[in-house]
Amino acid sequence: MLAQSFVALPFLVISLEGALVTAGTRYETAAASLGARPSTVLRRVTLPLVWPALASGTVLSFARALGEFGATITFAGSLQGVTRTLPLEIYLQREVDPDAAVALSLVLVVVAVLVIALTRRTRAVL
Repeated sequence: MLAQSFVALPFLVISLEGALVTAGTRYETAAASLGARPSTVLRRVTLPLVWPALASGTVLSFARALGEFGATITFAGSLQGVTRTLPLEIYLQREVDPDAAVALSLVLVVVAVLVIALTRRTRAVL
């Protein structure tokens, strides 16, 4: 999953960065000067401005992550009980037991959230 994020995330970041640079800060500054809270500025000004870039970046990232999943299946090996990776196990369980595939997917998501939380906590301490 880290490899998929590492390969796919730049598509989202570059799309959003371009949209944010192009949009500038004049609308956010105007909204803030009129008394809007930061959360309101984000929800009502910034997100609508960058929505097309966010959507296209998400689609590009998803497509690239699927490509990385194919590489994982190809190069990770498939010796049951020896070299089976979690994405490959989810893929194989999907055919046999869809409920088990969903459970394994949730495990993968929980691990990802924990890694992100630990990373954020470590950055906050530093």
